[in-house]
Amino acid sequence: MQLYLPIADLPVNVFLVLAMGAAVGFVSGMFGIGGGFLMTPLLIFIGITPAVAVASVASHIAASSFSGALAYWRRRAIDPALASVLLCGGVTGTALGVWTFTQLRALGQLDLMIALSYVVLLTTVGSLMFSEGLRALMRTRRGALAPRRTHSWIHGLPLKMRFKRSKIYLSVIPVVIVGILIGFIGAIMGIGGGFILVPIMIYLLRVPTSTVIGTSMVLTLVTMLFATLLHAVTNHLVDAVLALILMVGGVTGAQFGARAGQKIRGEQLRLLLGLLILSVGVRFAIELVIRTEDLFTIRELGVNG
Repeated sequence: MQLYLPIADLPVNVFLVLAMGAAVGFVSGMFGIGGGFLMTPLLIFIGITPAVAVASVASHIAASSFSGALAYWRRRAIDPALASVLLCGGVTGTALGVWTFTQLRALGQLDLMIALSYVVLLTTVGSLMFSEGLRALMRTRRGALAPRRTHSWIHGLPLKMRFKRSKIYLSVIPVVIVGILIGFIGAIMGIGGGFILVPIMIYLLRVPTSTVIGTSMVLTLVTMLFATLLHAVTNHLVDAVLALILMVGGVTGAQFGARAGQKIRGEQLRLLLGLLILSVGVRFAIELVIRTEDLFTIRELGVNG
């Protein structure tokens, strides 16, 4: 069944897009992440332009994060103070990211920038997460204890603030910087950034795992909602029809993914997530190489012709 997407200016198979939404929703529910790092490349692979894919997926991530953030709020697993400080940076980073997105689009370099960003980010993060998950799995099999976490120079920075829900005393400087980074990346690449934010908060800022996921979902919800509004107003690239189909599939798949995730140990989840992120990064690199070769071929034919 074919459906025409007005903004993407492309007919797509509804069942294919629903299946993609369900698959990404399953992954999101299993790993507790937004899934934008997987959905945006999938849309690009089926022919949707990177600009429309990024803008439309932002609304999908915002909708998916809302239900998750609400559930964590009811369980009192969100640190309001920490979320507020993160949002100070996140909103700024999102606005800066959308502005950069618009400038790159005007220069005709947006597609290349998105492709390169995905290759670099996903291969780097995927490799780090895969190696860390593999080490954790090996430690578990040997019965060894995890290395003890120690405070770093970050915890010696000024302008400290007490975050009561998370029970930490931390400078607001690195928290705001992290918010800016996640907002900027999310606006340009169409990702919630949870797979980057959660490890940073746990391993770098030493935020307890009890409040990490819920707090990160609040940041994802607000920044992606803000990015959707800015993309719709400034670039007119949000395809509501596409986003709606993805939401239906995503909500369905997330229910099954959450159940599957409860049956797998933490180190195994990190290992699988790292492998998945790395695989998408490699696939994007292959796609970029193929498109580059095709572009050079077309140019050579034009010159010789």
